[in-house]
Amino acid sequence: MTDTRYLVHGVFWDGPGPGPSAASRGRPPAMRLQDPDGAVTALTLDAGTRLGFRLAAAGKHCLGRHLVHGPADRDHVLCPDRAAAAKGSQCERCFVLDDSRLIHDFHRGGRVPPGLRAYLMQPHWLYVATFANGASKVGTASHPRKWNRLAEQGAVVARYIARAEDGRVVRLLEDMITRDAGLPQQVRAAAKAAALVAPAAAVDLDAVNGRLAGEARSVLAGAGGEGFAVVDERWVRPELSAKACAPAARHAYPHDLGAGAHGFRIDSLSGSIALAALDGSGLEFVVNLGQLKARVIELGDHGSDVPAVQESLF
Repeated sequence: MTDTRYLVHGVFWDGPGPGPSAASRGRPPAMRLQDPDGAVTALTLDAGTRLGFRLAAAGKHCLGRHLVHGPADRDHVLCPDRAAAAKGSQCERCFVLDDSRLIHDFHRGGRVPPGLRAYLMQPHWLYVATFANGASKVGTASHPRKWNRLAEQGAVVARYIARAEDGRVVRLLEDMITRDAGLPQQVRAAAKAAALVAPAAAVDLDAVNGRLAGEARSVLAGAGGEGFAVVDERWVRPELSAKACAPAARHAYPHDLGAGAHGFRIDSLSGSIALAALDGSGLEFVVNLGQLKARVIELGDHGSDVPAVQESLF
């Protein structure tokens, strides 16, 4: 038990890079925790990890901002005011000063600092990702985070459809696929979690993803232009996600992660969403750990109340 208060920065998959065997070679995912002195530590979330905590403060708090110096060089700047979060997980000041927010307008001619420009001018990948209920999206990833990006998104199946020479080109292609192939650029985290309560069969999700990726590649091939190459490459899902993505009897976690005490054993993890076992029950629950981002917790030997549920009959 500890009375140290940690600010949760979220769940991160720090795999080894863009190689095809990244899923088997990478480090397990971790929850990043900031202590009161500003030091950030990583709490591993591997299969069998028991996570116990209680909420130690109300509301969400600012996670600070990022200064980007180059393709693989950035600084995390803590919020000097330790302010409450106003926009997602940032206060107004940190949001305005964050380099990352400028990424979304770069391809429309927006100005960016030199460090962020260097980051954006490296190769990027365009992908189509499909989640547990068949919902799909088009998205982008820088080359160093080619694999990690999809792991953190919680994709069940994904295919890369283009390699672009820089971040400007890839975002133009992303907008083209949304416009001409009808693929959105976002799937809500709540929808991803709800889908994992009753995942569709792997063969069906692969068929959906393959069809949508093929349609998107056809749009790209017909568009012409320079600065990119159409590709057909499958993303390798992390092994830790397999059980969460497989159809099986499980339940939505019934407690609010924004208050109270919680504790469970993590059996599988897809993105920030855990398949977890509660003490004293033979049941598994889908827990969206992303809801802890920007909240303050204390770690300890806590447990979650087991709800009264009835297993589905087959």
